Amino acid sequence: MLNLENIGIEFSGRWLLQEASYQFTPGERIGLIGRNGTGKSTLLKVISGQMLPTEGRVNKSSDMKIAFFNQDLLSFETDDIIFEVVRQAFLPLLKLNEEVDTLLHRVEAGETDPAIWDDLAQKQAAFETRGGNRIDAMVGEMLSGLGFSKEEQHQPYQTFSGGWRMRVLLAKMLLEEPGVLLLDEPTNHLDLPSIQWLENYLKNFRGITIIVSHDRFFIDRIADRILEISLKQLNEYAGNYSYYLEEKAIRYEQQQRSYENQQKYIEQQERFITRFKAKATKAKQAQSKMKQLEKIDRIEAPEEEGFKFNLRFQMSQKSGKEVIRLRHVNKAYGNKHILADSEGTIMRGDKIALIGANGLGKSTLLRIVAGTEPHEGTCEEGHNVIPAFFAQHQLESLDLKSNILEEMATSGSGHTEQELRGILGCFMFSGEDVDKKIQVLSGGERSRVAMAKTLISHANFLLLDEPTNHLDIPSIQVLIQALNAYEGTYIIVSHDRWFLQQVANKIWFIEDKKLKEYPGTYEEFELWMEKREERSEKRDAGSEKREVTPEAPEAKSQKPELDYKERKQLQNRIKKLKREVEQFEEKIEKLEAEKEAAIMELAKPEVASDYSKLSEAQQVLEKLDEQILNFTAQWEEALMALEEEEV
Repeated sequence: MLNLENIGIEFSGRWLLQEASYQFTPGERIGLIGRNGTGKSTLLKVISGQMLPTEGRVNKSSDMKIAFFNQDLLSFETDDIIFEVVRQAFLPLLKLNEEVDTLLHRVEAGETDPAIWDDLAQKQAAFETRGGNRIDAMVGEMLSGLGFSKEEQHQPYQTFSGGWRMRVLLAKMLLEEPGVLLLDEPTNHLDLPSIQWLENYLKNFRGITIIVSHDRFFIDRIADRILEISLKQLNEYAGNYSYYLEEKAIRYEQQQRSYENQQKYIEQQERFITRFKAKATKAKQAQSKMKQLEKIDRIEAPEEEGFKFNLRFQMSQKSGKEVIRLRHVNKAYGNKHILADSEGTIMRGDKIALIGANGLGKSTLLRIVAGTEPHEGTCEEGHNVIPAFFAQHQLESLDLKSNILEEMATSGSGHTEQELRGILGCFMFSGEDVDKKIQVLSGGERSRVAMAKTLISHANFLLLDEPTNHLDIPSIQVLIQALNAYEGTYIIVSHDRWFLQQVANKIWFIEDKKLKEYPGTYEEFELWMEKREERSEKRDAGSEKREVTPEAPEAKSQKPELDYKERKQLQNRIKKLKREVEQFEEKIEKLEAEKEAAIMELAKPEVASDYSKLSEAQQVLEKLDEQILNFTAQWEEALMALEEEEV
């Protein structure tokens, strides 16, 4: 049993929540959302018992175990290997096993008391019934799911970075099987495969899950209920994040109409009171209306979501058609090879998402493209390319003695103070926040300053490493809008799938130490990867079946020997399919360029303000999207057929 009863939370003289109540149900997966600073993390602390509410109370069963995953866990230190750290999740079982060992030693020493044998039998049975024999297997599976290799599982905890340490502690927490799981920004420390693994795990978790995350895609897939903190209230929505957005819009309109209607009524009554309160014949009626207005339950104006400011990136000049050319790139750290003879080209207008598991070399490749990472091979920059690179190490270049506004002014962008304040507002710095010194800011706040500074640099080529890590959902939406309107080129490393789906028209990924490219959106790439895996599994299954079938002696070789004519026909088919693949890629690239032009047309003030022009431009964009989708499907079919022939 867990519920909130008329909770009120006051923090630094400001009420975050008032009279908030909610009854949690086992198996619920809740997305806790709200603007930055509304009190999401504070509410989690109250539920976990780390803080007491100012008013009301949290009611929970005495035996309910609550686990709280948050950044404060980084204070934990140990010299143990990570396998042993996670193994401590089974501490009661491990202690029981020690008791079994003690009893076994006593028996082996010659004790014959029947009570010892009974105690030993009971404890051994309890250990096995509660899964004691599977402890090491479960620890290994959990760590593997979160991205640790078998070798890494036996390395000391203290040798890992903060993000990897958080994964270790998450693994331990999940294996403790709490009744309530509180997760504060869990995806910040995970790569895409680990996020997908965590999604599958949480979908089968039987307890209550409450998640705070800026990863919209993650919340959409996990949450079956949304709790929103808004205007000091806790509002419930019975669905995932997409449902919340639709329902929120409906509720907003309803509240706006109710608010406007009430305001009209109040104005009418106040005019009557002002006009007739001094007249003897109407004074009594005016007094009555005054009392009615005093008792009326005032409807608050609905809170507007998002930012009014429209963030746009300016370029001082266009780059040449070819922005970056990578040829025969090799990169290794000691014996660990990251890239081997890799090639790739970035063209003007490319919006590239560089994705993959941690450790494959995404950030390394980004630094190679930026020219800050030594490597073998060539990385040539095209004509008139003006790059701007955002990564965590850029924080070191911030002047600690400057305040935020002064630091922004050093970008040389020519923005006025009012414009800079508006830009900073998009990155969650408002009012007096802009006067804070850089040296007093947290790591996340410094990251947002560095990001804002990067994006107003007038560059025509942006390199962004995890740009959404310290942004909330409204700020991410502003960044998406700005990137969609950006006329330059960019390459982005991010694990936020919703963000990537909105901003990328091309996917780069590293596979078998090679840089590979998919010409489409992230969603299309995911579907293509799923189909590719299915084909691979079918081929593997077919291969296994042939190996165990005695009637098929030809199964020893993957394909029967071909005569000259058959080889010639196969070569012609492969040549034709390769030509088709190239043609589809050219068509898709051309349509993507037309789509970019159509998006820019939509952004023009004269189009946006003219309904007929706007409607016409939208129709063009929809038609282009449909053509891109059709050609991408044909490209996939041709690519699949080519892969089948080349096997």
